Amino acid sequence: MSFRRRKERFVPPPMTTVDHLLPSLDAACRPRDMYRVALGAQCPPTPRPLVEALNAELLEATAPEVEPATPQWLRHRALAWADAATEGHRRVWGQATHSQLHQVLVPRAVLAFAPLALTSGAWLQRMTSPANADDPVALAVLARYASDLGAGRPHASRGHAYLALLRRLGIADHAAPTAFLANDRRIDHLAFHLPGTVLMMSRCPDDFWWQILGVDLCLRTVGLVPVAHVLRLALPDAADWDAIDLRENRPLLTPAVPDPVMPDGTGPPMPRPDTEHDQKALVQGFQWTLDVLQRWDESLAQDLRLRLDASYEMGELLRDKARQAAVYHQNHQLAGRPLSRWLEECHNDPAPLMAALAAGRLVRPDDPESSPLINALISPQGPMFRIFTRQDVAVIQRWIASLPHSTVSRVPRPAPPGDEDHRPGPGRRTAPDQAPADRRPTGLREAYHLLQRRTETPALREYALDYVHQWLNGARRQLRRDGQSPHQLPRTWPAQGLRAWLAGQHERHARQFHSGDREALPSREALIDSTVQLAPLTLIDGSWLQGFTDYAHGSSDAGHFLFQIYWDELGNGRPDLNHPLIFRRLLTEMGVQVPPTGSRDFARSPLFRDASFRLPVYWLSIGRHTTSFLPEILGLNVAMELSGVGGAYRQSHKALKAHGFSTRFVDIHNTIDNVATGHSAWAADAVDAHMLSLPLSQQGAEPGGTWDRIRIGYRSLTSAPATRRSHVGDLASGMVGQLKDRCGRHRRRHPPTARDRSGTDV
Repeated sequence: MSFRRRKERFVPPPMTTVDHLLPSLDAACRPRDMYRVALGAQCPPTPRPLVEALNAELLEATAPEVEPATPQWLRHRALAWADAATEGHRRVWGQATHSQLHQVLVPRAVLAFAPLALTSGAWLQRMTSPANADDPVALAVLARYASDLGAGRPHASRGHAYLALLRRLGIADHAAPTAFLANDRRIDHLAFHLPGTVLMMSRCPDDFWWQILGVDLCLRTVGLVPVAHVLRLALPDAADWDAIDLRENRPLLTPAVPDPVMPDGTGPPMPRPDTEHDQKALVQGFQWTLDVLQRWDESLAQDLRLRLDASYEMGELLRDKARQAAVYHQNHQLAGRPLSRWLEECHNDPAPLMAALAAGRLVRPDDPESSPLINALISPQGPMFRIFTRQDVAVIQRWIASLPHSTVSRVPRPAPPGDEDHRPGPGRRTAPDQAPADRRPTGLREAYHLLQRRTETPALREYALDYVHQWLNGARRQLRRDGQSPHQLPRTWPAQGLRAWLAGQHERHARQFHSGDREALPSREALIDSTVQLAPLTLIDGSWLQGFTDYAHGSSDAGHFLFQIYWDELGNGRPDLNHPLIFRRLLTEMGVQVPPTGSRDFARSPLFRDASFRLPVYWLSIGRHTTSFLPEILGLNVAMELSGVGGAYRQSHKALKAHGFSTRFVDIHNTIDNVATGHSAWAADAVDAHMLSLPLSQQGAEPGGTWDRIRIGYRSLTSAPATRRSHVGDLASGMVGQLKDRCGRHRRRHPPTARDRSGTDV
C-alpha cells in the first residue's frame, strides 16, 4: 500500500455490491453464489433488493400452524422430525454393503453436510458491534459465538473440527478456504441453501437480528443433522463429534471466567424476545430453518438411496463429464454413432449411452478390472488418462461389476423436493437500490453514530476508507520525522519476536511513573471533564478489533489472539466484566449520565467536544476493514494494549482514588493488559505470528512493506489529538509525559475544526 500526501485525496476503488457478484444464473445456483460471496475476505455492502428478497423468503416459511408456533412447540417439532429423519437414514444405510457404505454413502454424506458444518456458528459473527457492546442480550450472543469459535485457540472452531474430518477422508479438495467449497460440484446446490442464505443474513444483523437467533435456536435444537448421526455411528473415531454437534457445550478456555451454560448443558444462555414483534421474528427464523433442513434432508436421503444402485452413480458421473467430453470424440464410433453425439444427449438422459457401453467391447462384467474402458482408455498410456479421478474409476468399476443385476433403461435426475417453490433471491434481476441513507456522513458525530453498526452502504464504506487513509498518511509522515525514537516500534522486526522489546517498554513506563510520582494530582473538576471527553472513545473499547469476530479471522494463527482481546474487552459475556459498562458506572459516580452509546443522542450530546470523536471514528473506520488494513491494525493494537501498562494506569488509580471514585476501570486494565500473559503479550504474539507467516523477502523494513505498515499502525494511535483509556491518567491526571506532549504539538498544528480537501474530518 502506498500512502498519498495529505493534499491528495484517496480515491477508493469503484464500489462493488453483493448484487454485482451474484451472476445471472439459474435460481438454484444462487445459494452457492451467496455462500461464496458472504464468506469472501471482505464482503461488500449488501444491496437493499437482496435484503428484501431474503425477508420475502423468510415470510414464505411462516404458514399458519395448527398449534401456536411458540419456540417451545417448534423445538418439540424439530426434535420429532430429527429423530424420524435419522431413523430413515439408518434404514437406507442398513441396506448398504461394507464397500458401498465407505466408498459411496460416507463420502457423499460428509460432503453434503460440509457447507453447513464448516461454517457452524458463523451466522453469529456480526451480532455484536460497538453500538450494542454493553447490551446484555448482545453479550449473551457473543458468549455463544465465542464457544463456537473456540475462543483462545487457533483453528479450534466447530468448522475446523469438520475440516479435519474432510481431510482425514481425503475429500477436502475444495474445503479451504471455506468459500472455495462453493466450487465443489460434487455437492448439490440445495446443500448451500441454508448456510448461504443465513451467512448473507449475518452481513445485515440490524435487518435480521431475531431471525438469526431463530435460525440458531433451530440448529442447536437439532444438534447434528440426521445424516450426521449416522455418520457418527459409521465413523465414531474419525472426528471430534462433540465439537461438531451444536447441542454440545464447548469450554471457552478464558482464564478465571466461568463458562456460562444453559440448564440443559447446551452452552451459554441465549436471550429471549420481550416483544411480540421480536418473538414473531424469532419464530420466523426457526420455521424457515426447519423447512429448509427438511427439504435438504429429503433430497439427500433420496440421493443416497439411489446411489446404492451403481447405474445411478454411473449416470451421474456421465452427466458431469458429458459437456466437456462432447467437444472431443467426434471420430470415435460407438454403436454406429459418433461418441460425441451420445455425450451431447447424455446430460438429459445417460441411459442410452450406458446401454451402448454395456453392450460393447469396452466393458467386461465378469472381470471389471480387465475392461478396456478402465485398463486401456483411461490408463497412463490411454487417450483419456487423468480424465477420471480415483473415485470416478471406482464408480465405473462398481457399475461394470453390477451390470448383470442393474437396469439402465433410464437414469433420471431427481429434483430436490419443492426446489422450484423455494428459491433464495429475487426471481429476476433488479438494479441495486440507492437508498436515501446511502450518503457520506456530514461530520464526525454522524460518522461516529453510523459506523458503530455493522450495516454498511457504499457511501459509508467510502467515508471510512477515506478517513483511514488520511489518518495513516499523517501517521506515516510523523513516523518518518520521529527517526529512531524509543517510543516507537524498532525499525526492523526482531527475529526473536517482540516480547523482549515489550518488556523494555514496560520497564520504561514504570520508570516514568516513579519519576513523576510526586506530581500534583488534577482537580476534581478537571478529572471529571477529561473522563467525560474520553467517553466516546472508551465506550467503544475494542472497536478497532471488531473485524476479528469474522469466522475465519477469529480462529486464524494471528487473529485468534485479537478475537480473545476483543472478547475480554466486552467482558467474556459477563456484564460485570464488560469494560464499557464499568466505565459507565464510573461516569455515574461522577454524576454524569450519558445516552446509550449507539444512539444519535449520544453522538449529538453537548457533553462532548467535537475533537473527542476524532480518534473514535478512526477506530470504528479501520475496524471495519480488517483484511485491507491487517498490518496497521496489528501495530495499532500493540500501541493500544501497551499504552497504560506499568505507568499511566497506576497514575490514574492515584487520581481516581484521591477524589473518591472507583478505580475498577484502570485496575482491570492494568492486570489484563500485562506484558507477560495479558493483552500486551497477545498483541505482540499476533504480530510475530503474522510476520512468521510471511516469506523472508516480505519480513524486511522497506517502505510500504508489512513491517513498515505495522509501525505506521503503531504510530497512528498518537498521530492526532486524542488518546484512549490510559489517558484517564495522561490527560485527567495532568501528567506531562511525552505522549501528551506529542499530542499537544499535533493539536497546535491541526486544530479540531480543520477539514481536509476531501471533506473528511480528520
